Amino acid sequence: MKISFLIPFVPRRPAQALPFAGLAQWTGTDRVWQGQGLLTEGHSMFSHFAGAGFGLDTGFGVSLMPFQHPYEAALRARSLALTTGRSVVAGFGPGGRQLQEALLGSAYRSPLTAAREYLSIVRDLLAGRIAELDGDYFTVRAQLEPVPTPAIETGLGVLRPKMARVAGEVADCAITWLTPAQYLTDTIVPALHDGARAAGRDAAPRLVSIVPVALQMPKRDPRAVALASNRAHLSLPHYQDMLRGAGLHISGDPEKDVDQLIEHGAFVHGDLDTITDRILQLHKAGVDEIVLNLSGVNGTEGPQASARELATLIGHLTQEIAA
Repeated sequence: MKISFLIPFVPRRPAQALPFAGLAQWTGTDRVWQGQGLLTEGHSMFSHFAGAGFGLDTGFGVSLMPFQHPYEAALRARSLALTTGRSVVAGFGPGGRQLQEALLGSAYRSPLTAAREYLSIVRDLLAGRIAELDGDYFTVRAQLEPVPTPAIETGLGVLRPKMARVAGEVADCAITWLTPAQYLTDTIVPALHDGARAAGRDAAPRLVSIVPVALQMPKRDPRAVALASNRAHLSLPHYQDMLRGAGLHISGDPEKDVDQLIEHGAFVHGDLDTITDRILQLHKAGVDEIVLNLSGVNGTEGPQASARELATLIGHLTQEIAA
């Protein structure tokens, strides 16, 4: 199992995140990830890392489809791989209905179809093929100039089984967020394999889980940390539906529902041994790469606290996995 981490904030200037680039290089982290930025976006930050001398594999979990055409998405992913000389996971997701309406004029009638078309176009372009599609949402006949690049994987954000089946059909990796281990075992992993079989693929895509986490600390309120990381997610209908499907009692009130995240391990909290056990449960559920997300610690205690905690967690987890 690979151990990676999410940059726990969106910087105003890329240089603000350089300590985390150093942390990744010092700890031997597998990959550095960033989500969709609304202040600045991650491609600029990761290019800045390379210019500052940090050679890091990078990932996006996830860029939201309404913000960019699939041709632009493929071009930006390849540009980053060429700029950094390192591998890239270009993860995408349709976003929520409200976002789609705000940017596109109307929501996708079928987010599943939109995601299938988008990923198919991006994969063809990154493979050097001519992407030809007259779809429900995207019409394209185009090609990127073929050029050797470091490896670029296409990823799809997955919360529920139908989207997991689409990932099984067209993605190189499936990317989850806030998904408890048992839900992955019972629901997501079987759907990934179903989609891969339906598409005639030899294997299902690898599974990446972005895991909000915080160590138990004196005077630290885990509820406050979990809310700082996930209040917005608890307010979104598609996350609420996924969590209910995982057996959590979700009311729609984040102040009440945060306790369910902690109790069911969607937000991982405890001492080092407890966190290690939770992470190993995710690995047993089929997760190939864990992305540690300390945005809650960063939001409540600042970047220095989140960097120190990341160093502790990565060191301990690396030792335990090696053992």
